[in-house]
Amino acid sequence: MTKTGESFAPKDDDAAKEGETYYRIGQMAKHFDISLRTLRFYEDKGLINPKRVGTTRLYSRSDKTRLKLVLLGRRIGFSLRDVKQLMDLYDREGSNVRQMKVTLEKSERQLNKLRKQRSAIDGAIGELTTTMEVIRRKLSTATSRAA
Repeated sequence: MTKTGESFAPKDDDAAKEGETYYRIGQMAKHFDISLRTLRFYEDKGLINPKRVGTTRLYSRSDKTRLKLVLLGRRIGFSLRDVKQLMDLYDREGSNVRQMKVTLEKSERQLNKLRKQRSAIDGAIGELTTTMEVIRRKLSTATSRAA
């Protein structure tokens, strides 16, 4: 949408005649709370493919959905390569069984990885907590002696 809240569509574009809504780069960045640089980077990696009218990037509803998936994938720890692979498996006309199977396989691996990381973090927190308790006791004893 534009600054006034209206959508933007190029006047001479067939998609505009069909009512397609486009969003400018600043609108996308603001909506997803990411930088313009990040959007350009994802475009360079082939994760999103905005239309160009001159130097203006115009993002479709499809680009918006793809960006949402990229950000979700990154949040859960998938590499951009994994995200692109999963999105590239999508077939508008097909059942997408292959995409779902690959997504499930990658998700199971990632979940196991995250669980191992959580276990390691829980261990580190336990060790740090114990160390801090020992230091507090020693500090309390040292402070009592000094007084």
